Amino acid sequence: MGYWKSTVVPKFKKIFEKNTTKKTAAIEACKSFDDAKEEYSKEFEEKKTELQTKVIEIYEASATEIKALVKEPKDASLKKNSTGVTKFLEELSKIEFPGSKPAHEACSKFGPTLVQGPIFFVFEKVSTFIVVEEKETTSSKDKDVAVEEEKKEEVAVETEVKAAEEVATPAEPPKDC
Repeated sequence: MGYWKSTVVPKFKKIFEKNTTKKTAAIEACKSFDDAKEEYSKEFEEKKTELQTKVIEIYEASATEIKALVKEPKDASLKKNSTGVTKFLEELSKIEFPGSKPAHEACSKFGPTLVQGPIFFVFEKVSTFIVVEEKETTSSKDKDVAVEEEKKEEVAVETEVKAAEEVATPAEPPKDC
């Protein structure tokens, strides 16, 4: 028992203490980000129009996994695509997207799995631009479908009118005997 306490237990503590220091630093980074969320939201609202085109360009250039993650943030996909997430946040920080720079710094220091809160906050703000774009494309698709249906209805009405005219006016007038 003395060997266990003197040799083995201290080695286990060293192994687990390394992770706890990293985790505590990540928790502190998340807390400081949470304190500044209101500022990031205000800044986002102010810069919304000028950021929209840039964000859509970055989003379109990113991988499909990142696009799916932005639309529906999940822990498992965040772990799988950690390098893609880091690159995406780096691109957002280059255009000075509100909150992306501290999220990118924390992500690169501690890994995306430890700073999920800031990353998901930034993704939520990015998704507001993406949802607007998708609604426009679906509404244009709906318009196209509606126009096609109107054309089909017009053709059907025209054929019905022609058929009614043919029935109303006989081809040959009746002969009197």
